[in-house]
Amino acid sequence: MGKNPEEGSETKPEAIVDTDRQNRLLADIDAKIGEVRTDAIDLSFGEIINLKRSDEIKIDPDYQRLFRWSEQQKSRLVESVLLRLPIPPIFFIENEDGRYELIDGLQRVSSIAQFIDSEIVDKPPLILDGCDIVPNLNGLSFADLPLTLRLQLKRSGVRALVIKRQSKDFLRYEMFKRLNTGGSELSEQELRNCSARIFGEKGIAFYEFLIKMSKLPAFAALTETLAEVDQEKRGREELALRFFAAKEGTEYYHGNVAEWLNSYMEAVLLEQKAFDYEQQEVIFKRVFGAVSRVAGEGAFCKYKNGQPIGGLAPAYYEAVVCAFERQLEKVETANSAALNAALIAARESESFKSNVGTGANKRSKLIGRISVLEEAIKSV
Repeated sequence: MGKNPEEGSETKPEAIVDTDRQNRLLADIDAKIGEVRTDAIDLSFGEIINLKRSDEIKIDPDYQRLFRWSEQQKSRLVESVLLRLPIPPIFFIENEDGRYELIDGLQRVSSIAQFIDSEIVDKPPLILDGCDIVPNLNGLSFADLPLTLRLQLKRSGVRALVIKRQSKDFLRYEMFKRLNTGGSELSEQELRNCSARIFGEKGIAFYEFLIKMSKLPAFAALTETLAEVDQEKRGREELALRFFAAKEGTEYYHGNVAEWLNSYMEAVLLEQKAFDYEQQEVIFKRVFGAVSRVAGEGAFCKYKNGQPIGGLAPAYYEAVVCAFERQLEKVETANSAALNAALIAARESESFKSNVGTGANKRSKLIGRISVLEEAIKSV
């Protein structure tokens, strides 16, 4: 006996269409699209090099990815271009003065430029090494290539997408972040320094301020225990930013340190958070001057049996500098030996350790470890 296909089947309710919401969504998308203006152009590597020579484009390693490709990686890119293999597009932003500034693709552009004309990237001439499809290329410089290949390399093109200067600063910034987030070549702080610049002069002022603070003698000496690899990746600048974020941006802290620092910096650059450079510099100098006088090079280390162990521990750093900032007048005048002894004892206490161990990346733990050291200061 046949079964009616309608029997036993579940009746699914039709989706309720909210026409007003859909219309608002379309309007929102259209509005945001209108805030980003882009051009797509094809440039040859020869044109890019000429534009660089005439200072019409900026290729700035401090701004974009640091020049970290190996000679073999650079050589294989040259080989790929000669073999006419496709390479990804590059991205520029257009500055207020009309010049283009590279925001993605520095390694590709700089590698080809170094091979063709190393002077414009201030690098030694590139001698090919590591070409595995055409091994006969290895050991050759640009001048060693036949004229046909030299011209082919200079005439080879790359698609360039230009974010026009009329675009909104925040969307230019978001585009930079989305292009670069997750790249293994760039540390979190290098990315922040780069992305801050998308905001124009105020962004440049902010990251240059962090650089300036990171080079102050007292701060530099106190952060010598930072791992060398972190120092090379702008770790000191991140610590400077971390001081300001811990001091007055704990509301942005939701467990992920990188996102916390990003959110705080964005709030400053979007002027959602006041930041008085002169006042902040005065406080920064006073705090780290006081920490230097009281605790010296072991200020931000873990302690065991009264002795420092290991290198700089970021959670300990936050607690020390924020406790000093909150009790600044007292730490500037207190007996340094007595105060340091109290701080060491506090860092070895169970109440402090409970705020830096498992689950330390919580706002409550951040506030808790600062409070333990603040109480230790008050007790002296």
